[in-house]
Amino acid sequence: MQTAEFAPWEDPQQKPLIRFQNVTKRFGEFTAIHDLSLDIFEREFFALLGPSGCGKTTMMRMLGGFETPTEGRIELAGQDIGPVPPNKRATNMMFQSYALFPHLSVWDNIAFGLRRDKKSKEQVAARVEEMLKLTRLEKFSRRKPHQISGGQRQRVALARSLAKAPKLLLLDEPLGALDKKLRQDTQFELMDIQETTGTTFVIVTHDQEEAMTVASRVAVMDEGRLMQVATPARIYETPESVYVADFIGDVNIVHGKATASGKEQYRIDWSDTLPPLTATSAKPFSDGQDCHLAIRPEKVAISTERPEAADNVVQGTVHDIAYLGNLSTYHVALPGGTIIKAQTANTRRISRRHITWEDPVWLSWTATAGVLLAE
Repeated sequence: MQTAEFAPWEDPQQKPLIRFQNVTKRFGEFTAIHDLSLDIFEREFFALLGPSGCGKTTMMRMLGGFETPTEGRIELAGQDIGPVPPNKRATNMMFQSYALFPHLSVWDNIAFGLRRDKKSKEQVAARVEEMLKLTRLEKFSRRKPHQISGGQRQRVALARSLAKAPKLLLLDEPLGALDKKLRQDTQFELMDIQETTGTTFVIVTHDQEEAMTVASRVAVMDEGRLMQVATPARIYETPESVYVADFIGDVNIVHGKATASGKEQYRIDWSDTLPPLTATSAKPFSDGQDCHLAIRPEKVAISTERPEAADNVVQGTVHDIAYLGNLSTYHVALPGGTIIKAQTANTRRISRRHITWEDPVWLSWTATAGVLLAE
């Protein structure tokens, strides 16, 4: 739960904890990371998000010391960590498999790294007890990994990773093996632990919901490049490209040509049979420029009667309905075949749908509801 005041990336005085400077990573002929620069700040919970093969795990492995950049440099707290071996870095990595020692108890698993660092018995015991309390595992300290649940094993791996008080904790798809309900609960536990310890967390995930839930900022990646780095709210509400808009959550993308129709207002010609749409954009578009209007389904109103006053109104037929308990998403086919999705919150129990399949309906949204994108 990041507080509103926590925004070091907006303060030019703040020094980043981690700095990628023009980093490129090649494996033979294949370039996994293209000339990438990125700053991550102390106490951030930072998410690297993208599809398989986008380069997010390579970035994490470079931070952990398991890969070295082909070009560029990576700094941790002002120090070039390129030549520093993994075991000498102030970082720790928590793997997807958790990699616990099956023959050791929970207590001994957490103590393992501390003992290797030649800490005294008293120091080890005090730190292990602190970690057990932090991860709520006191009752399970004498059990072996196979005697506890997947969620508890995940917490043991976390406790072991945090025991040595790293400056930076790297989490590689840490919740991938958990079922949906447990994953959601664990996300909030992770956030609490991160906040309590003040450790900088960098998580790699392909789960958009997970990234949007836990992270102070998200880097959306594609093919070794950063597509956008921003807070979850900004990524969702003001994506900078069709790729980002489409990757995060559900969205309608309407392709057309923009023509200025007022201050920061544009007419979008998008169909031979339907009237033009109206949209606003602070970014300028030249007349006749190709554009994409991205509108989230929850910003599209659906009704059986034509709305009185709305900036954009189209009529269509209900083609499909997805009932998700708390939400219903209506897929509405417009003349010409375009499908627009509208979402409504199910605030009451439904005894009978007032809008159903094949119904003629009106969709409407404001000029400011969508984001106008050039690419």
